[in-house]
Formats: sequence, structure tokens, C-alpha cells
Amino acid sequence: MARIELVNLGHRYASHLPYALQPQSLVWDDGGAYALLGPSGCGKTTLLNIISGLLIPSDGQVRFDGQDVTRLPTEQRNIAQVFQFPVIYDTMTVFDNLAFPLRNRKVPEREVKSRVQEIAEILDLTGELKRRASGLSAEDKQRISLGRGLVRKDVAAVLFDEPLTVIDPHVKWLLRRQLKRIHQQLKLSLVYVTHDQVEALTFADQVVVMYEGQVVQSGPPQALFETPEHTFVGHFIGSPGMNLLPCDVAEQGVRLADHTLPIATDHLSRLRATGQPITLGIRPEFIRRAQADDALVLTAQVHRLEDLGTYRLLTAQIGGHLLSAKLGEHEQIDTPQIRLAFEPGRVMFYANGQRVA
Repeated sequence: MARIELVNLGHRYASHLPYALQPQSLVWDDGGAYALLGPSGCGKTTLLNIISGLLIPSDGQVRFDGQDVTRLPTEQRNIAQVFQFPVIYDTMTVFDNLAFPLRNRKVPEREVKSRVQEIAEILDLTGELKRRASGLSAEDKQRISLGRGLVRKDVAAVLFDEPLTVIDPHVKWLLRRQLKRIHQQLKLSLVYVTHDQVEALTFADQVVVMYEGQVVQSGPPQALFETPEHTFVGHFIGSPGMNLLPCDVAEQGVRLADHTLPIATDHLSRLRATGQPITLGIRPEFIRRAQADDALVLTAQVHRLEDLGTYRLLTAQIGGHLLSAKLGEHEQIDTPQIRLAFEPGRVMFYANGQRVA
């Protein structure tokens, strides 16, 4: 296992092209579980391939435990990588597939057997060890691929490149839970690339959100949900995502359509000082039906109310902009308008995409 440092790391595939990965620095601690989360084309796989040695960056350094490995080939980095499509040997048994990385490094057979049994038990493959891999389902083949990445104790890190994309949805939750248990038991350094926020938030202790080739926020799942530092994080994480509404800075607060929401004087000063258009952000979870003593209240036009079982999702319109609110499961709306309250302390403001603290 290793502490991974990315020092002013950036990459472009040709000198005349823009950066596919913007220069930036990150530190991933030894034994941590990290997820690289973002849409297709944001630079996740580029970053993963640089860490593994499949790609040499055009800028910066990769360091494992302080050692510069930027130009070392993959085989000298002591990395295990699990890809989207399972890479296994169909003619071998499940046991031999799992044992292959250990035998290839001349690990004593007694230790091979012990380690394979341990990993097989975690991945629910114990009953399949004597079977040939060719006859197994796609899910079991991916379990073998996961197991081959995890079976070595001496790896600097295990890298997962969207390993559950081809797995049926009803099996994904089980494999995610198993990966979480593996990390807790084995304390390996894990880096997991995905575009699926559920996978990232349930797997990782720290989630690295990427957008247009750069890291826009890195932190624990709760921080990404409660305090998005960038409008993309607010929009991308959550279902539905954060409401993002353009507003104007007024004398006593911010002006949103025909409403003025009172804001502390020092915060208003910081908003004015940006010199940028301001966007108000509020998650649907932090909007409720207004009561008499609420301070941040506005009136919205009801667009639709959907019953989603444990809650009702209201879509309403304010000044030509739609917003979503998660209301109680028994909430009824019989009028074309509704008074809504924003929970104090949960309203965020953004200038040029960045949160104004």
C-alpha cells in the first residue's frame, strides 16, 4: 500500500490541444478508499491511467510514498487494476485464476492457498473454486477479476475502472457492499472510477468530483451533499440535484423573482465583492411548506406533485425557473400556488460556479 501524491499533474494528448486533465495537486492517504466521480469525458480514466503507468503525463509528477514514479512502467509500480470488462483465463479454474498473480510472483503455495481462500470467502466464490471460469456468469467472472486485483497483499494500490458497469443492477448493490467490506478488512488503498454517484458515495470514504478535466471538490460524501463547493457538484450529486436559481444582490438581501430573501450584511458584502452574477443553491431536501415564523419564504406556482413512496416531489416555478422540493409523503396541494420556506443555513451562493463562503 502507498500514499499517492499527484504534484501539479496535468495532461494533454498533443501540445496544440487543450488540457484533458488540468494541472492540479492531490494527496491520497495510505489505506484510503477513494472514488473518482464525474461524467464521461471529464478526465477520470486519464487520471487513473497516469497513476497506473499506462499513460505518461505531460506535466507534473506521480509519487508513491514520496518516490517519483512518473516515468516508471506499470510493472514497476506494484499496481493492481480491475477494468470494466472482466479479464480472466477461461480455461483455468476459479482457484487458479485467483492464484495467478501470486504464483507469478513466486509466492509459496501454502500462502497462495490461504490468500485465495480468504478472498474467495469475501467474494462468495468459495463454492466455485474448482469450476472452470468459462462456465460462469458475467457477474461471477467480474468477481474473479475483482479477486485477482485484491489477492496480493503487497500492492501499492488497487485501481478500479468502472468495474460494475456491465453488471446487472440487482447484483451491483451486493458487489458494492462486498468491496466496502474488503476495504474494511484488508485496509488496501483503493481508487474507484465511476460516473454513478450511488457507487461513489456508498463505496468511498473520500469522493473526488471531476468536471471538464479538473477536480472541483474532494471530500467525504456528507460534505459533498451538504456543502457543494461548485455548482456542478450540487447539480451532479443528489436526486434530484441542487436547485440553482439566478438572483440579484439587493439592499437588504437577495432578490429572487418578486421576492427578497433577507441575508446577513457581511454575506451580502462578499456577494457584491465578487462582481459576478450570483446563483442561489438549495437542495430539494431543505425546502418545505412555509409556516408563520419562517424567514426565508417565497411563493411559487405549482407545476406538478409526484408521489414517490417515502416522499412527494414538488416541481414549482419561480420567475420562469423550475425548482424541486421533497415534501412529506402525505402532503397534499390543492391550490395553484404554494408558500415555500428555505431552511436557514442550507442556502448556498455561487459566483462563476464557485461557492461564496
